[in-house]
Amino acid sequence: MSVQAYQQAAARAESPRDIEYRLFGQVTRALIGAADADPADMAARMDALDWNRRLWSVLATDCASTGNQLPVQLRANIISLSLWVNRHTSAIMRNEADFAPLIDVNKMMMQGLGPRGEAAPAAA
Repeated sequence: MSVQAYQQAAARAESPRDIEYRLFGQVTRALIGAADADPADMAARMDALDWNRRLWSVLATDCASTGNQLPVQLRANIISLSLWVNRHTSAIMRNEADFAPLIDVNKMMMQGLGPRGEAAPAAA
């Protein structure tokens, strides 16, 4: 089976929630790697921070959409988290904060998106 065929089959089998969970896992692993990287490796750090910021921006935009069917309070909470992620990311870029809170928030999102009734696997 070719890689392309496998990716297409996997995409059809995953629910939107599964896709979000997987994406949060990938982004969170990138943040963990960036946190562990040499502080002089600005490219790795900035790439991970930018990817995480873009993920949260997309979530906020989706939650602001009138067609979004999540409860209003949950949508507002996600938008608020997105704003916080932007502020905290800027603080990290100015060397005024560390990665741990971003990683923790992403892991909490993964727990919320993960399988019900089971502990979700850690991103690391």
